[in-house]
Amino acid sequence: MVVIKISPHCWAALLIGAYGLAGTTPATAQSTPPKSASAGQAYPFKPLRIIVPYASGAGPDFTAREIARSITEATGQPVVTDNRPGAAATLGHAMGAKAAPDGYTLTLGTLGGLVSGPALLGNKIPYDPLKDFSAIGLATYVPYCLFINAKLPANNVKEFIALAKSQPGKLNYSSPGVGTPNHIGGAMLVTLAGIDLLHVPYKVGAQSISDLIAGTIQLSITGLLTTMPHVRTGRLKLMGCGHTQRLKWAPEIPAINETIPGYYNTGWWGLVAPAGLPKPIVDKLNITMNKWLQMPDTVQRFQLAGLEVATSTPQGYYDQIRSDLQMWRKLISDSKITVDSLP
Repeated sequence: MVVIKISPHCWAALLIGAYGLAGTTPATAQSTPPKSASAGQAYPFKPLRIIVPYASGAGPDFTAREIARSITEATGQPVVTDNRPGAAATLGHAMGAKAAPDGYTLTLGTLGGLVSGPALLGNKIPYDPLKDFSAIGLATYVPYCLFINAKLPANNVKEFIALAKSQPGKLNYSSPGVGTPNHIGGAMLVTLAGIDLLHVPYKVGAQSISDLIAGTIQLSITGLLTTMPHVRTGRLKLMGCGHTQRLKWAPEIPAINETIPGYYNTGWWGLVAPAGLPKPIVDKLNITMNKWLQMPDTVQRFQLAGLEVATSTPQGYYDQIRSDLQMWRKLISDSKITVDSLP
């Protein structure tokens, strides 16, 4: 039997992140020299706003606040985070796309709002993720991992696939809704592994984990932070994560693509602005957030939240959006996934 042993550092990080993250204090970032803006004034000369397309208190909110702190520390200007949840993050992105391209209204760009939503609904969404935004930079990867009920006779991805093939159509997996990254991750598992699983969408994510523990659901693809404690107590088994490689801060956890070549299900959050944002402002914001994200204290805070820091150039972030959008559109088409609206 293969047992994944999670290092004490990893467990401590996750537990501290669950209970003590809000009280951490960021280190001071160094200032970036201001660059020119409209009306001859240095940017920024007034407070900024970051639209967060999810409710407060979750990982996206934490990430947006870290970016906001980086800008405030570098420029002295306050940055307000404005939570605008709804329609699987597309509501907040729609608001951000319509803002003036002056650098004072930014948006936390997410996989849901820039990739999965547009891939599912196409022109039903009132913005084009590639044309209506200026990509500024990537901030973090959000690994989606595969958890199964502890009583299932499987201890790794290979054994789970064998189990599923022996019971076609009898095992199920949960997600927080049709078309979510969790759902698409399950569809990708089905396609690449050649297995037959029943998708069970939930409106409340916490309920799906309770049902996974109880055995009503056999598998769930979800984040690490809230689920890891159940692995430690033996109520769930962790099979692996959908990142391209093992997580830097938790190398004990296998990458699913070690068993299923080509499997990739990692979310991300970054910073975008309305299309047409002047390049000097794009570059200034990119340099500012990258400096902050590379600081050891910042990296540690993200690890405590079950996230992995990521940095990029503006072009690199745009390329990430474009490549993921292409991949998701194909997978959604191949899997025949359709929806009329997003949760």
